[in-house]
Amino acid sequence: MAVHSDEFQRMVDRLTDVERSEASQWTSFSVHGRKFGYYWPRTHTAGLKQTVSEQLALVAERPDVFEEQFTSGGFGWVVVHLDRVEADELSELVYEAWRLSAPDELVDALPFTAVAAKRRRRRAAR
Repeated sequence: MAVHSDEFQRMVDRLTDVERSEASQWTSFSVHGRKFGYYWPRTHTAGLKQTVSEQLALVAERPDVFEEQFTSGGFGWVVVHLDRVEADELSELVYEAWRLSAPDELVDALPFTAVAAKRRRRRAAR
């Protein structure tokens, strides 16, 4: 069930125009200057942008996996414990965080089905 940090990084790498910014205790991810995610290696957690309704639903459904991080600009950020989440679900959440920040033309050019197909091809190649 656990998602390793390298697998999380590959999920982010499958997305278009991702910019990484390294800080002393975390890495942040942006698309066209808009943040959509964070990774904290010390706690093996990720912070992902979601809609407020999705944030509330995730936390209410599984508080052992998801925590409310903060709300800003009409979005609800959620902390994901990578050692407690399924890879397929995390892949969808990473894509959704990116989609909420990416320009429409990037989203149109990279539907989730394309991201999922890349993931399936990589797994099959192993």
